[in-house]
Amino acid sequence: MRILILGGIGEAVRLTQRLAPVHTVTYSVAGKGRALDLPCPTRMGGFGGAAGLAAFLSENGIELLIDATHPYAAQISRNAAQAAQATSIPLWACRRPAWRPQPGDDWRGVADWAGIVAALQEFRRPFFTMGLEPLRHAAEIPPEQHWLVRCLAAEPLATPRLTLLCAAGPFALEQELVLLRESRVDVLVAKNSGGDAVAAKLAAARQLHVPVVMLERPTLPKAEREFAEIERLAVAITNYQSF
Repeated sequence: MRILILGGIGEAVRLTQRLAPVHTVTYSVAGKGRALDLPCPTRMGGFGGAAGLAAFLSENGIELLIDATHPYAAQISRNAAQAAQATSIPLWACRRPAWRPQPGDDWRGVADWAGIVAALQEFRRPFFTMGLEPLRHAAEIPPEQHWLVRCLAAEPLATPRLTLLCAAGPFALEQELVLLRESRVDVLVAKNSGGDAVAAKLAAARQLHVPVVMLERPTLPKAEREFAEIERLAVAITNYQSF
């Protein structure tokens, strides 16, 4: 079966490694991240919107489209849904379960960047773990705040009120505890990405009584079939082929 996997999370890589020896798989990722060594063709960059993705599906004889993108990659998921509808190709999705607050957590949910800014007014040393977005607002850092920003990769910024930390998970609990303590973090800013690779920061915040400003997930379009676990998705593909 010809399968296009729209990746962006670790589960997508594991699914690709499992399917590629049996099926004709293409793995696609929109942004730049760590280099991937996969047993199949890898496509970097976008398709040119829903129409471009639909054209790729048709031109390459794709029989199944899998959306295994990041929970916050809403535009890519919308493009996938539109392209699947336009080509009548089945769309299946891996929807990673969201984190849930645990006893001792102090989470403040916000819907957008404006909500983040408002929630941070009482704090002085926020730790951002939500990608590149904070860097786009580096010129807006209040004079009383110092930002610590962790992301995969970025160009250094010449501002004394921001410390850039380029690193990729997974992160251990002890690492996160040391980072929060040594950086004197008084609030954590995060996306509700789910998964285990970067969840230790939440446990560290809980242990140190650091509040968490949590950016709420966007609403994603419905797929024909949705799976919370990549293993169940892989089994479903095997059963799907047997019909």
